[in-house]
Amino acid sequence: MKKWKVGFICTHNSCRSQIAEAFGKELASDVFESYSAGTQIKDQINPDAVRILKAKYGMDMIANGQYNKTLDQLPKLDVVITMGCGVQCPMIDCTYREDWGLQDPTGESDAVFIQVIEEIETRIRSLKQRLTKDELCML
Repeated sequence: MKKWKVGFICTHNSCRSQIAEAFGKELASDVFESYSAGTQIKDQINPDAVRILKAKYGMDMIANGQYNKTLDQLPKLDVVITMGCGVQCPMIDCTYREDWGLQDPTGESDAVFIQVIEEIETRIRSLKQRLTKDELCML
């Protein structure tokens, strides 16, 4: 079975895309390699995202080596998932592209963060299932 390369793209690569990368590595590393990047990156991963993901799921993005990256740091991707940043993302060569249209929880309550995190977890599980079945046309 092919091991896909999936990139999660967001403007700042500090919150949603980093969360998606973490879940991809945790839940789907047997099916796809997870990467994240942004077009105008921040200096650090969102501290609330780091805190909540660690407390709720035991995943430590910082200890696991995640950091903010620009698009030019990505390998050749098979699948590009944009987070719904409301901006025009640059063209990234890939086999398939999908926008998840997720709310940015930055500056919001923990409850909003958790809702977005749970949605990302659900979508990662679904993506893993679809890629396992090699159902790119259904992505």
